[in-house]
Amino acid sequence: QVQLVESGGGLVQAGGSLRLSCSASGLTFRRYLMGWFRQTPGKERDFVAAISASGGNTYYADSVKGRFTISRDNAKNTVYLQMNSLKAEDTAVYYCGANYYSDYGDVDEYDHWGQGTQVTVSS
Repeated sequence: QVQLVESGGGLVQAGGSLRLSCSASGLTFRRYLMGWFRQTPGKERDFVAAISASGGNTYYADSVKGRFTISRDNAKNTVYLQMNSLKAEDTAVYYCGANYYSDYGDVDEYDHWGQGTQVTVSS
C-alpha cells in the first residue's frame, strides 16, 4: 500500500520560512517524479514544484521561483519543499504527489497523493 505523508506545515508570518517534508512508502521511490501542489477552498489543485526521479531536474511555478526549493533524498524516500519569503497568497493546503511519468505540471498524471498539510501565512 502506497503512503505519502506530508509534514512541516503551520502558521508563519509573512517573510518567514517553512520546510515541508513528504515521506513515501510502498513504492519504488527512486523511480518516481515527485511534485508539490497546493489548494485553497473552492479552487483547483495548482502545481508548485516538481523534481525528477534522479533529482537532476527541478521545475517551479512562476509564482514561487526564487523563493521555494524542492529537493529529495532517495535513500530516505523523502521529498522536501523549502519555502522562503512566504507571502499571504502562499496560504493553502500543500500536497505531495508521486508521478511515474514526466508530465510534472498535470495534476491528473499523478498516481499517488498525500493527505496534505496546511500552510498559513499571516500578513
